[in-house]
Amino acid sequence: MRLDKYLKVSRIIKRRTVANEACSMGRVSVNEKVAKPSTDIKVGDVISVRSGAKLLVAEVLAVKEVVRKDEADTMYRIISDSLNDPSDKGDD
Repeated sequence: MRLDKYLKVSRIIKRRTVANEACSMGRVSVNEKVAKPSTDIKVGDVISVRSGAKLLVAEVLAVKEVVRKDEADTMYRIISDSLNDPSDKGDD
């Protein structure tokens, strides 16, 4: 499945056009490599999405063409969801 479609179906990003733009602007990476909207997604991939100062890192658990809204969060596991602050070293 294409990355932009996966982001939309899993509801990590609400609209496919927004997902496509985020990928095109270099804000999305797959397995630590900047990814194009057409990048093929498979189970086990790690997706990182930067939105402003926020960074979301998630592991792909399932790839489905259609999923109900209340089941969308079963398609991925959040590894980290934090503010991308360079002064924060994670020593909380």
